Amino acid sequence: MGIWRIFSGKGPEEYEQRGDALFETAEYGLAKIEYETALNKLEKQSPRNTGLKNRLQKKLLHSKEALALQHKHTGEELMGAEMYENAEEILRLALELTENPELTIELEQRLREIRNYFAKEITEDLPHFDVQTKDTQKPGYQEPEDEYFMVLCSSLPEEILKAYHSYGDSFKAGYVALNQGDFELGAAKLSQAMKENPSPQSFIPLELATAYLNLEEYEEARVLLEGFIKEHPDSLQGYHLLCEVFWETKEFDQAQRLLLSCPQELVDSLPIQLLRGETLFLAERYQEAESLYLGYLQSSGWDENIARSLAKTYEALGEKDKARDLYGEIMGECRGCGVRIDPFIKQRYADLCFESGQYSADILKLYFSLVQEDPQNKAEYYRKVSKIYAAQGHKEEARRYQLLAEKLGPRRTGL
Repeated sequence: MGIWRIFSGKGPEEYEQRGDALFETAEYGLAKIEYETALNKLEKQSPRNTGLKNRLQKKLLHSKEALALQHKHTGEELMGAEMYENAEEILRLALELTENPELTIELEQRLREIRNYFAKEITEDLPHFDVQTKDTQKPGYQEPEDEYFMVLCSSLPEEILKAYHSYGDSFKAGYVALNQGDFELGAAKLSQAMKENPSPQSFIPLELATAYLNLEEYEEARVLLEGFIKEHPDSLQGYHLLCEVFWETKEFDQAQRLLLSCPQELVDSLPIQLLRGETLFLAERYQEAESLYLGYLQSSGWDENIARSLAKTYEALGEKDKARDLYGEIMGECRGCGVRIDPFIKQRYADLCFESGQYSADILKLYFSLVQEDPQNKAEYYRKVSKIYAAQGHKEEARRYQLLAEKLGPRRTGL
């Protein structure tokens, strides 16, 4: 799980061998870096060795395609767990890596699905419907509520999309209210829709349970979700919502039993493992959470989401050096695969280095990048920049950034 080091004295063949070993263990991102380094070395040392160059180019292409496919699978798992922002980023990276036309089509389709999902967020900023502006005589006219409902449903899988359109006006009104944050109206309308659509296969309980969860009516949500999962045992969203109910009611053992009882093909999946780990973490069973995350990384290979959760667990255990090193490793993996580094990862790594007295130029750069990426915490970052400059003996710079922090300080909230 450690970060590979690259040493300048090696020849291209040594990098190639290292890349081969990494490729065999499915470390495609690191293999890609080794092949690229080998090509750079070859260009400097033996530019006329076309045989080796062609071989390295083929291996680089294979590693990029394997990495793209790996990212596609991870992105789809994240979509299943409704982690759409993370999924979009990793799927876009896969699209940049691949030259396979079929894979390109599949990735573009997944990204369209995510864009449709994000349309929900856009609609949240729309004004509520004004019935006085209707022009019902206009050809093709639709009620504003109909248009809103269409946007909300556009990202759903085909089976669910057809079902939602068949449930009638009560469901439509409840679903729209739910997505506008009016949970009481949403619950009332969705309850009516359940009476109008009594089929045990209905997806309405999932939406009604969401409304109850937001209203903190946990028992009602639990009953609905337990019934829903019996009918839809492959619904990751159902497991996620029911876990949230158990987390809110501190029934952590019940959540674990639920996750271990899901179909065998889901038990070892990334979303279920993340839910299991989060359950252990919230129950303050940190050592068990650590074992679960380490076991996943050892058996299934690197995954940033698991690594983040493990780093958070190390922090809870007070093992700050391990947490810091793991955040650093996540940053290294992101650079290797071309993924944008999450500001949260940068912040935790920089802060843990800062706490341990590491006042290096690299940590200074991280804080300056965080000033741009996380401006609401700018004052706090400037305070730390000031302390780093002071530790380095740059008194004028230290004073400058301390003054900037003091000017920004009054505007800081929630810190």
